[in-house]
Amino acid sequence: MATLTSISDGNLSATIDAQGAQLMSLVREGGEYLWQGDERYWARRAPVLFPIVGCLRGDHATSAQGNVSLKRHGIARLYEHAVVAQTPSSVTYELRSSDETRAAYPFDFCLNMTYAVADGRLTQTFKVTNTGDVDLPFTLGGHPAFNVPVPGEEGASFSDYELVFPEAWTAEVPTIDQQGLHDFSHMNELFRDADRIQLTHELIDRLLTVVFVDVPGRSVKLLGPQGHGVEVDFDGFGYLGVWTATSDAPFVAIEPWVGCATAYDESDVFEGKRGTITLAPGESCERSFSIRPF
Repeated sequence: MATLTSISDGNLSATIDAQGAQLMSLVREGGEYLWQGDERYWARRAPVLFPIVGCLRGDHATSAQGNVSLKRHGIARLYEHAVVAQTPSSVTYELRSSDETRAAYPFDFCLNMTYAVADGRLTQTFKVTNTGDVDLPFTLGGHPAFNVPVPGEEGASFSDYELVFPEAWTAEVPTIDQQGLHDFSHMNELFRDADRIQLTHELIDRLLTVVFVDVPGRSVKLLGPQGHGVEVDFDGFGYLGVWTATSDAPFVAIEPWVGCATAYDESDVFEGKRGTITLAPGESCERSFSIRPF
């Protein structure tokens, strides 16, 4: 049975499930912005990605501590997380390594996920602590998916939406194969000297996932034709994934990532993956991104 916790700042409300510490609802002025899951398209809503983003080659890698065997996006989404702190506007979850997690990922860790709402914005904070006696390598990311159309844009189609960036830039994204591996030697130029791109199913169908690298200002807006949407700010995240499930799915995921899936030019050594964070024993680090519906 789901163990749900709701938080609110009086204007923006969020609900989180202890299973996976997954955001389940994000409501502003009575309107639901978060995708509500549908097995016809994609049953999840906003899974937590840890200790990998995307996939390993063949779901396996080697490490200084032994074999790593992880399915796409890792293990955090698979377990119930304990609530360790709560206020009316925030909640913190905790997941600690166990014999079961170490069988797949042979490291000791503590993952704290904090959700907080304030001033119409939801902030999601990852805190990772190395609880072991060897270096801890990992990547992490978010995967929030949003309804298209968003509230206030009823009747708008998927292709009526744009992704809008803080400034004009040139976006080149890697090629991705059917196994999810990234090829950074074959880049696709999506736009040049522009601050926006039309959101289409065709674009995502063709690229499988759009993986932006070094987005200027680490910010993006999903903007509808009537001026409603969501803004995602992700300082500290070098990658941004944009994905939807099928050619008619009524949602889009906007995913801040620290790392990405295994690339063609990488070996299968876990510590060598792009974006890997390494913590010494006893060290911690935090990464946060925020979502502002409007």
